[in-house]
Amino acid sequence: MTIRNVNDIKLAVIGLGYVGLPLAAEFAKYREVVGFDIDESRIAELKDCNDRTRELSAAELKATTGLRITNDADDLKDCNCYIITVPTPVDAAKKPDMSTLLSASKLVGSLLKAGDIVIYESTVYPGATEDDCAPILAQQSGLFYAANAEDNNDDVFHLGYSPERINPGDKQHRVTDIVKVTSGSSPRIADLIDDLYAGIITAGTYKAESIRVAEAAKVIENTQRDVNIALINELAVIFDKLDIDTEAVLKAAGTKWNFLPFRPGLVGGHCIGVDPYYLTHKALQVGYNPEIILAGRRLNDGMSQHVADRLVQAMQNKNINISDARVLVLGLTFKENCPDTRNSKVFDLVQHLADYKCVVDVYDPWVILGDVPTGLAGTCIEKPLHGAYDAIVIAVGHSQFAKLGAHAIRSFGKEKHVLFDMKYLLDVNESDERL
Repeated sequence: MTIRNVNDIKLAVIGLGYVGLPLAAEFAKYREVVGFDIDESRIAELKDCNDRTRELSAAELKATTGLRITNDADDLKDCNCYIITVPTPVDAAKKPDMSTLLSASKLVGSLLKAGDIVIYESTVYPGATEDDCAPILAQQSGLFYAANAEDNNDDVFHLGYSPERINPGDKQHRVTDIVKVTSGSSPRIADLIDDLYAGIITAGTYKAESIRVAEAAKVIENTQRDVNIALINELAVIFDKLDIDTEAVLKAAGTKWNFLPFRPGLVGGHCIGVDPYYLTHKALQVGYNPEIILAGRRLNDGMSQHVADRLVQAMQNKNINISDARVLVLGLTFKENCPDTRNSKVFDLVQHLADYKCVVDVYDPWVILGDVPTGLAGTCIEKPLHGAYDAIVIAVGHSQFAKLGAHAIRSFGKEKHVLFDMKYLLDVNESDERL
């Protein structure tokens, strides 16, 4: 059946995580939406109006009366437009892991009917939607895909790509407040997809020239940030050796109108710390060996070791015995004010400190202790002990830590201890070490 306009769309959102849930909830204000996820516990929580990602409040979930939440694929059969929003991480070798995306494609492919539309939001390398996902959709459905295919062919499905721009924990820039890039496999489908998103995105939409352009735009957004942060991280290492305060330098340089306000730190998460590997993977496939992008990745991946080394050196300077020293790490998530620990480089920092034979406690008020992934070399605690630690590291800039202030944070330390402020939460004279 031909989808002539947005009123003909029967929408499903596949994957109800940080990206899919807010998107489905927003669409559900204006139309009936089926929200699908394979995680039964996630579905149960959402039906109980509990979002562990904290992107939506209980009140917001209760208000999504147009959203039908399910893990039963049979509930998707009447849909004709599928938006896929599943994770695309990297594996241990830093190679793209699209297994979840391809599995979602198999599921949707088994449901496709002629004229249906599949829109991908997951981050991929340029070409993945049409070269990797479309063949799976075709094989599972018995239909075929071709760019610019017309609806007068009875066995065609259509594609779109609209990269997600969710910023976890950010209540000022939510899904409707960020310009949405859209694209489609033909001019008509591109217009239709753009109209669909324009119905909910108050910030407006931008229709890209092709699916590949939209894919490339997404993957370079975070690659650009990664390279810029890598530069600042390298400058922080240099300024440390020159005994110059990095933040003071950045503030001075920031008085020029076109200086970009990046700050040093650990670069993790499921976007900035991952997306560059998707682009470099594709670059290598076409015979180009990327230099700047991979150099930035290596530098950022090495910052947790740099912090551990500097902390240990500062402890030695105070004649603190490193072996069995107790260290408190404040924060475990990959960024401030969100519960997401995926690909957090704090895990690496804790491991490096454990390699020095330190005993590490980790405190993060945003993380439920039972949700901490396996592999953390330290111990997650419900609250820090007073007067117990030889060193304290502010690793994540949660608002709770800023509210504590230097005096309360130092109260966790022994009479002789080192306070390392990685996030510039404290004034320059209130900590012993800073990035």
